[in-house]
Amino acid sequence: MNTTTATNKPKQSHRNLVIACSAIVIGMAGLSYAAVPLYRIFCQITGYGGTTQRADNADDIEIIDRQITVRFDGNIANGLNWEFKPKVRQVTLKLGEQTQFSYVAENLSDKPLTGTATFNVTPQYAGAYFNKIECFCFTETTLQPGEKIDMPVVFFIDPELDREEIMKNLKTITLSYTFFPKEMEAAPVASVIEKNEDKKLN
Repeated sequence: MNTTTATNKPKQSHRNLVIACSAIVIGMAGLSYAAVPLYRIFCQITGYGGTTQRADNADDIEIIDRQITVRFDGNIANGLNWEFKPKVRQVTLKLGEQTQFSYVAENLSDKPLTGTATFNVTPQYAGAYFNKIECFCFTETTLQPGEKIDMPVVFFIDPELDREEIMKNLKTITLSYTFFPKEMEAAPVASVIEKNEDKKLN
């Protein structure tokens, strides 16, 4: 019996295991960096997770009598010394009706700060019918010390929502934004969704 060959087999097997595990770790790290943009694209296409849709305008959209109240929520992540809130807390509009409102952001620090906003809609299944025409989400915004700006959002709710049995009794939708400091701009949208779902349950 060749004892040298027998001894080398466990070493070779161990080496292969280490290589395979290293490859898995490297692959998972790569996927973690790709996960946010891929998740964002998936949600924008499907409306999954309360992600809204994008539209150029509401000119060809039928306006129907059913009304929905939209509530607005604004949050700031740790590390960004801003104040960020909606100018109005809620509006009531008809399905298909185009509406504009604004958030206000103010830099409370003594240095320039840059932030990026993520967003979601609750209940999550309403996201596929919430169409934004103008929005500041996923865009870097830099505020100088003490600077305050209006940040408009233009949207409408697709009247197709009225055809869905699951939404027949829906009366209120919440649109929520969270601003992250620039170095945290890749924060997963899912974390914002989870945060807002917790707020809803409480």
